[in-house]
Amino acid sequence: MFKNIISNIKTISGGMSLTWQHLFASKKRRVMDTVKSANYFAQQDKGTNTIQYPSQELPVPEVGRYQLDVEMDDCIVCDLCAKVCPVDCIAIESIKGTEALGQTSDGTVKRLYAAHFDIDMAKCMYCGLCTVVCPTECIVMTNEYDVSVPELADLTYVFAHMPAEEADEKRRLFDEAQAAKQAAKLAAMKKKDEGV
Repeated sequence: MFKNIISNIKTISGGMSLTWQHLFASKKRRVMDTVKSANYFAQQDKGTNTIQYPSQELPVPEVGRYQLDVEMDDCIVCDLCAKVCPVDCIAIESIKGTEALGQTSDGTVKRLYAAHFDIDMAKCMYCGLCTVVCPTECIVMTNEYDVSVPELADLTYVFAHMPAEEADEKRRLFDEAQAAKQAAKLAAMKKKDEGV
């Protein structure tokens, strides 16, 4: 019976000493180190484990998957990112141009207009597949992770929006160019048939 009492006293005193250590250590602020730091796991036992957000922020890992961003000057509107997205958070509408529209930073020729390019970050599951398949690497994941908005609709980011009148005009010009090509082709075929 005395052994049980002594064992209980040792157990209680061990638990209370740990509690008192954490009680007084909680006044120390946590040092913002990366996981690569030798002190990262040692500091878990010293001081508080929580951070005082937003005055303190954890360092963002280099390979972190956070907010998506699109550099529209490099986008060729190939639609691969929208096709590979498992949750359909990317919506793209393209219009064919009548001629080359310019070049991206890596020299790829742009032939499509981006009538609409929207990403709904409320649906995004941060898988990173869209960044992998992009041939011009124009869609990237930034290190911005704190995105707080009052309305859910504010999480839909519009990277390209062409007014309806301008989109209709571009479609009309493309249709006219296609009709002119078809007429020239038919005239060349007719001329060839007459020459035979």
